[in-house]
Amino acid sequence: MPFNTKFIFVTGGVLSSLGKGLASASIGALLESRGLTVSLQKLDPYINVDPGTMNPFQHGEVFVTDDGAETDLDLGHYERFTTATMGQRNNYTTGKIYYSVISKERRGDYLGGTVQVIPHITDEIKNCIKGVADGVDVVIVEIGGTVGDIESLPFLEAIRQFRADVGRDNVIYIHLTLVPYITTSGEVKTKPTQHSVKELRSIGIQPDILLCRTDRFLSKELKAKIALFCNVGVDAVITAKDVGCIYEVPLVFHQEGLDHKIVELLNIWTRAPKLDTWEEVVRHFKEPLHDVTIAIVGKYVNLTESYKSLNEALHHGGVANRSKVNLFFVDSEKIGKDTCSEVLAKADGILVPGGFGRRGVEGKICAARYAREQGVPYFGICLGMQIAVIEFARHAAGLEKANSSEFDEFTPDPVIYLMTEWFDERTRSVQHRDATSEKGASMRLGAYPCRLTAGSLAHRAYGSEEIAERHRHRYEFNNAYRQRLEEQGLVFCGTSPSGDLVEIVELRDHPWFLGCQFHPEFKSRPMAAHPLFRDFIGAALAYSRRRSAA
Repeated sequence: MPFNTKFIFVTGGVLSSLGKGLASASIGALLESRGLTVSLQKLDPYINVDPGTMNPFQHGEVFVTDDGAETDLDLGHYERFTTATMGQRNNYTTGKIYYSVISKERRGDYLGGTVQVIPHITDEIKNCIKGVADGVDVVIVEIGGTVGDIESLPFLEAIRQFRADVGRDNVIYIHLTLVPYITTSGEVKTKPTQHSVKELRSIGIQPDILLCRTDRFLSKELKAKIALFCNVGVDAVITAKDVGCIYEVPLVFHQEGLDHKIVELLNIWTRAPKLDTWEEVVRHFKEPLHDVTIAIVGKYVNLTESYKSLNEALHHGGVANRSKVNLFFVDSEKIGKDTCSEVLAKADGILVPGGFGRRGVEGKICAARYAREQGVPYFGICLGMQIAVIEFARHAAGLEKANSSEFDEFTPDPVIYLMTEWFDERTRSVQHRDATSEKGASMRLGAYPCRLTAGSLAHRAYGSEEIAERHRHRYEFNNAYRQRLEEQGLVFCGTSPSGDLVEIVELRDHPWFLGCQFHPEFKSRPMAAHPLFRDFIGAALAYSRRRSAA
């Protein structure tokens, strides 16, 4: 069957964390700038079904899509760099692939045949790749892990076969590898790249383009050497240079001729690239007019990959305000009521992000109280909203032992609790859950509608009375406490259409204090900052000016 869609497979060698996700996203951005439509997919070799139950210290943030998929953080890069919308089909793991094949075997789909890696696992992988090809010009598939890993072999074998299945003119392989500079000898070394390509070729894949991750632009001589030993054209050796701003990556790749080489190899006619929007974004990043400092109070502060989308959304808010956003991370386990004001004194805004578990909760409550009492702009996301509610209940509404039943199952005032029955606006059905439910099944995942109160901070930010945002949480606000907290000044300005679920809270008589049950960072873009992040940074900037004037 002939395919109109073209496929680009991105692999990595030498070591992990070279930036395959950013490279794939940047390729998508370049192809879109030429008028092509794209979709992207991440194939991860780990055996977990998805990263939803994995520790953020190991895997970084879990990115959530509109349809409720818990996915790899690289899908966040894909959405930020392109107009493509990610979903369940855009991230597959070894666990998902094997689960599907084993389920088919149990049903008898293979008619009693012996189920093997080749062809059954590889065919399943290929079908998953084809599943995102409908209606787009180019599919970009990133293979997780590193060439040489035993876990990656079925995926690499599948993409090797794929070129034969859909035709040589419809597939190219791009390999990202390392070209390090050795300070002691003052030399750039190509041997790691040579060995990585040799490993890839040993399993039957000859890369068409090499992305060479390095801290400097490669000379013509070095490119010629790499081309000779790796059996590619000199114009197919692309410098993937370190940049100060990740949104420069598409511009550097274009400067190196990557997009031109891709369309040449795939034999696609396109318009000339239009990169003025990317140039403007980078200019705003590099030439801010203002400066603002935001404290992120959380428990994963030693690994910023845990807050990847959050960090980027804050910077997007800075771009919208022509402001540099300085982030400083505060370990919530290391602050308390006696140290909070000292630690947070330099903050123009305080953000408490999402999370699970009771560790570090009291420090977050201290941060929320400091922001409320001192008039510092506060943004609570998911758990951060719940923290704000708990703090307000304790110190403004007189419920001294108020808590979430997640942290204290015996609290006399569970202002946050596990709602056992609720109306799902997406499926239009009543959902049930309890403490024994599977972790994923007990969560509200994906996009849900929310109605806003006219005149609220949220309504002014969005400019709309109804929105839809992505969720990833298990516990909800307890409506039994709504009236009491409202009487003390907490405003419930965003709820589900049915009114059963509280989505956004604000504070009356505070310059900017907002908590939302959803994760707005997942929908922010560099050229279109999320409204809440835009206004939060704007409020922090105004606070900074007031403080300077005083």
